[in-house]
Amino acid sequence: MFAALWSCGNLPLLVECAAHFSPWVEQTTAGACGDSVVFDIRGLRLIHGAPAEIATAIERRMGLHANLAIASNPDAALHAARWLKGTTVIPPRREAEMLAPLPLFLLGGSAEFARTLDVWGIRTFGELAALPGLGVAARLGEEGVAMQRLARGEGDRLLRLLKGALEFSEEFELESPVDLLEPLLLLLARLLQSICNRIAAHSLAANQLRLRLKLERAPEYRLTLDLPVPMLDPQVFLKLLQLEMNQRPPEAAIERIWLQLHPVESRVTQQGLFLPPSPQPEKLEITLARIRNLVGAGNLGAPELVDTHRPDSFRYMRLGATKLNREKYLRANTHTSRIALRRFRPLRHAQIWLDASGQPVRIASSKAAGRILACFGPWRTSGDWWSSEAWDREEWDVEIATGLLKIHRDCRRCDWFVEGIYD
Repeated sequence: MFAALWSCGNLPLLVECAAHFSPWVEQTTAGACGDSVVFDIRGLRLIHGAPAEIATAIERRMGLHANLAIASNPDAALHAARWLKGTTVIPPRREAEMLAPLPLFLLGGSAEFARTLDVWGIRTFGELAALPGLGVAARLGEEGVAMQRLARGEGDRLLRLLKGALEFSEEFELESPVDLLEPLLLLLARLLQSICNRIAAHSLAANQLRLRLKLERAPEYRLTLDLPVPMLDPQVFLKLLQLEMNQRPPEAAIERIWLQLHPVESRVTQQGLFLPPSPQPEKLEITLARIRNLVGAGNLGAPELVDTHRPDSFRYMRLGATKLNREKYLRANTHTSRIALRRFRPLRHAQIWLDASGQPVRIASSKAAGRILACFGPWRTSGDWWSSEAWDREEWDVEIATGLLKIHRDCRRCDWFVEGIYD
């Protein structure tokens, strides 16, 4: 089913109304004869019900005087909206009957086609639809056949979609500045509910939330939440905003609020019959936000190696932001035996005795102590000499009676450390 709206001089309002019900909108005309839009409403039956109930919902949303028509194809709906006053719902297979009184000039076509029909005395859709199909094809060609199909309400074309991405945002200007979090959250809850209702009407979800606050005599406050999976729960969004703003509150009173959700396709999941249920992503994201609020954003995430030769250099990335190339990992670890190093964090200071050749012969530390039976090294590394984080160290693998250790000497500070123990 398709719906068409026609009005004179209200094109932005028509487009806004159509975009509220469907992401597939076509702007068909814009001129002195009036403006019209056509949009796909096939997915609205589950939300609003029968075509008559869909028409009622569109009428309530319009807020202006316009003709509304609903039909099984875009052309039938458009022709009916351009001529029939008020609201018209054309039942399936009754398009020719309902369109029969319409004047023929609504079809358009070439000037020669119009002159020929005028000579024949054809003035309405019904008169053109009643002509023999073979005779129309012989005398009027392909154009005549196409126009006769439109007059019978048998159009089957696709919509020429209006370019421009969907945007779901709300803006609110406060009468007096707000400097407390509780009243701000009440306003955000109302804005989130409104945006989520609009997104749900398009059968979409959101994977990003952006908040901008205009502050009183202070720089603008900005907050962006990247969600791990598409969501559409205003309560979850509100809780995430509350946790983030508790950790980083605005610096001054708030004068204006701007909130936006980025629309994406909804998440579809198939649960296994014999698998235990896993936590919902929404609840997991709230739990992670609470942990982030306690330990700090830089201390939570998935570890990722940094592209540097600095030993034990890594950073925390947001969970879900990195992906492990499993095939590459398996190829690199096939038919190889490796031992693991259990690193001590923080490093443990050690006292090392060296022999005449400079090799370690004894160790004393909180993790290990005793005579060194064998040692391998040194392996020297250095870098970042131009910055305050420069390093210069030599590493050794040493064996004592209780196991195999990794130690290193910080050449810049002349200190020894126990870095870890091998399993």
